[in-house]
Amino acid sequence: MKKSKVNRAALPGTVGNFDRCQTPAEALLPILPWVWGRKVWEPAAGDGIMAAELAKVATVTTTDLLTGNDFLKPWSDPWKSPEFDVIVTNPPFSLKYKFLARCYEYKIPFALLMQVDVFGAKTAQRLFEKNGAQVILLDRRINFKMPNLGWAGGGSHFAVAWFTWGLGLPNELNYYWMPPPACPYCQSELIRERRETGDYCEKCGGKVGQPPKKKVAK
Repeated sequence: MKKSKVNRAALPGTVGNFDRCQTPAEALLPILPWVWGRKVWEPAAGDGIMAAELAKVATVTTTDLLTGNDFLKPWSDPWKSPEFDVIVTNPPFSLKYKFLARCYEYKIPFALLMQVDVFGAKTAQRLFEKNGAQVILLDRRINFKMPNLGWAGGGSHFAVAWFTWGLGLPNELNYYWMPPPACPYCQSELIRERRETGDYCEKCGGKVGQPPKKKVAK
């Protein structure tokens, strides 16, 4: 059976095409209150979208495999390792279980944005059983920036959640009601018109999966 594209592993030491989905700033809303004022390490920074949003409330250090820093390997020079007290990232899909295990090894708080179906994976279940976890479930899917289509990818094909440890959330299962999605083109709030037409932007006419109909001054 052919593997799902999002789970297809890249070659060792590389990042696969489907591992490079970039996370929009809105995905961080549920986690920002729990990292406020802390020293955050974002070890799969990609385009830096998450890091820029985190930097509004915390001190952020970014690294990425593509810039020569493999999160899954020990630092060759311990004196150059980042100073941090919490890890926050959206790990590459094909490496998510390795990232999860590595985070537990650090024994400091972390928050990983991963697919909800991680709950059903034996590898993750063993880690959760041994170490514990607290999860934030979102009430809608997140529109990721796709490597080939940008923000016009038509939204996510899977639901995600924040899998955390050590942040002191009130419950093992927590629920976050996301605000209406932002227009990927001008960042205005999307308007829910009708189910059959989906979300569209009243300001620029853009629709998730389609380009805007008119230019909007930034």
